[in-house]
Amino acid sequence: AVMANVLRVPAAVLALVLSGCSLGPVYRRPAVDVPATFVATPATAETAWPAAEWWRGFGSPELDGLIATARANNTDLAAAAARIVQADAQVGISSAPLLPTIQGSANDDYQRSGLNGSRSLGGRRYIDNRSYRIGPSASYDLDFWGRNRAFAEAAQASAVATRFDQVTVALNVVTSVAQTYFQFLAAQDRLGVARRNLADSERILAAFRARLSVGTSNALDVSQQEALVANQRAQIPALRNNAEQQRLGLGILIGQPPERLAIDGGTLEKLALPPVTPGLPSALLVRRPDVANAEAQLVAQNANIRAARAAFYPTITLTASGGLSSAALSAITGPGTVVAALGAALTQTIFDNGQRQGQLDQSRGRYDELLANYRRTTLQAFTDTEQSLTAFQYTTEQEALTRQAVAVAQRSSDIGKAQLAAGTIDIITSLNTQTTLYNDLDQLTQVRLARFQALLNLYKALGGGWVGPQ
Repeated sequence: AVMANVLRVPAAVLALVLSGCSLGPVYRRPAVDVPATFVATPATAETAWPAAEWWRGFGSPELDGLIATARANNTDLAAAAARIVQADAQVGISSAPLLPTIQGSANDDYQRSGLNGSRSLGGRRYIDNRSYRIGPSASYDLDFWGRNRAFAEAAQASAVATRFDQVTVALNVVTSVAQTYFQFLAAQDRLGVARRNLADSERILAAFRARLSVGTSNALDVSQQEALVANQRAQIPALRNNAEQQRLGLGILIGQPPERLAIDGGTLEKLALPPVTPGLPSALLVRRPDVANAEAQLVAQNANIRAARAAFYPTITLTASGGLSSAALSAITGPGTVVAALGAALTQTIFDNGQRQGQLDQSRGRYDELLANYRRTTLQAFTDTEQSLTAFQYTTEQEALTRQAVAVAQRSSDIGKAQLAAGTIDIITSLNTQTTLYNDLDQLTQVRLARFQALLNLYKALGGGWVGPQ
């Protein structure tokens, strides 16, 4: 009851506290140069933004499992989640000054004074004074200029930015898992092509050796085929190493040691390529978490500028305390002396050698830096999308042409093998057809991988199915 009476503030003062003043600047989303359409996308193309779990469109249960494991165990994602906890805690810290600080205290004061005519102790005269006091106290920095509110809003915007950062990290993790997995499959495909080609060459070599034994072939033909077989066999270890390195690289992404990795793999040929087509470039800005993160940082810094401007104005502090005071401890629980105090203080810095001006200039400079980062991020979003669309378009065309080249090389190789068996062509012609077919098959695997990577980059450029708050 005592504190209730002490903390009663006139309605006019309370209204002043709640309203305060706004020193600006008011945040407005910066203007950016947004293209009307994407150059690499036909105007008549049907829009197909990525789904939330876009990776399932590839039709690989093993990839789905790897991504699920990565989303649960990836250390970068765990660190991003920890940053959110820190940012939320900072919101609480920065918002604390918006409410009064209330403390409880209990005091026991003892004093001995020497007086004439009192009791004596060792020839000295003295008197004991002892008092007890208990009660709460409160203090409140009147946020008239909005400095504390600005700090709280900056912390809230920073907390939002960490959530956008977590989405960005998650998107990077998912695309990295998919990219590494596709590279593993492509390495297995290249290894399969090399082994198949080696087996064909070894069969031809066996045929030449059989002919040599009966005198229908010569040692030079056998030696040339042996050189081809040796060269092809020497390429196998490097291809096996590449496949194994890609498999091991998945360990850090899914948060597991390499010894626990069990991946079957397979071939890129069996995976689907889900269609995706962006809409208008303006819609891209609300689908990229990195753009949202950059803007949230701008919002936070805008609030920091308001706080720096408010530092130029006086600080008003209200204090209140109350309680019971008594000369005897037993009287605290009974009718004692009621103590109450209410005070206000106004503090204005007269001279600080340019410290506050420097802090304001620093805040403005930081805002300009973040503004440049925001515009660069938006420009990067458009560039990433155009590059990915272009890459996917040309790798699709290249894959189709390479498949035609493989078909031609396969026919040429089959004819060469038949004529070589009949003895109507020489070994050099046969070697050329084998080499051409092998190179085209290997090239087809690499082009298909490039097409998958272009599609992955497109999904990433389009925000991976994420849609931010309006």
